[in-house]
Amino acid sequence: MIKTSIGCRDISCGDHIALLMPVDVEGGCRRGLWGVDPMTLQIDDAGVGDLLSGVVVGVFRPETGEFSYDIIGVEFFQAPRFSRKAYLRKASEIVMKTIDKMRPLEKEPIVVCSSFILERAVQDLRERYGNDRVTISKITDDAQRLVETAYLDELRNLGYEPVVEREEKRAKSFFHMLRWIKKDSRRFRYAKTGWPRLRRYVKTQRVRRIPRGRLYRRRAFS
Repeated sequence: MIKTSIGCRDISCGDHIALLMPVDVEGGCRRGLWGVDPMTLQIDDAGVGDLLSGVVVGVFRPETGEFSYDIIGVEFFQAPRFSRKAYLRKASEIVMKTIDKMRPLEKEPIVVCSSFILERAVQDLRERYGNDRVTISKITDDAQRLVETAYLDELRNLGYEPVVEREEKRAKSFFHMLRWIKKDSRRFRYAKTGWPRLRRYVKTQRVRRIPRGRLYRRRAFS
């Protein structure tokens, strides 16, 4: 389900759902109380490099404060979907549906984060809206903050409390998540187990080859 917040800078607030100011849409601009301002859609993601949960993909229109997002489920980062890169198609589906819901204006620019998870989305957007309207760039400020906040909320819904300054301390965050998972094996269903990095730190079974081609399985303790 696509989640939307309009006109409120705090996505945890459910009370503010009105536009920031009266607007009269004209082409790719809005005509407000202080003249005409260009409008832009910014697309960003959060959670790709993290061990827990899926990935949040959000669309933000800074001129009005509109923000909508949805989640690529963690199952897309687990076998068997992970090896097929099904997450690329899912990310594109979320982007297209979210943008449709936000009703892009004629000639309104669309700026997409330079993330591999959005590669398919960029292709599909350019097919629909043209190369001139869709550009790739680093996303910062409110768009980044809103998407990141949405991802952190998803983590807390699992019962996990993220480390402070997670973005600046990626290694610390990874091992903090890993220790949380290892405390309860049932939590592995929340992990992106398809990533090779996880397999380096989590041992389930070691397989040894013995004479006559038989396999001997020994449980690994770590």
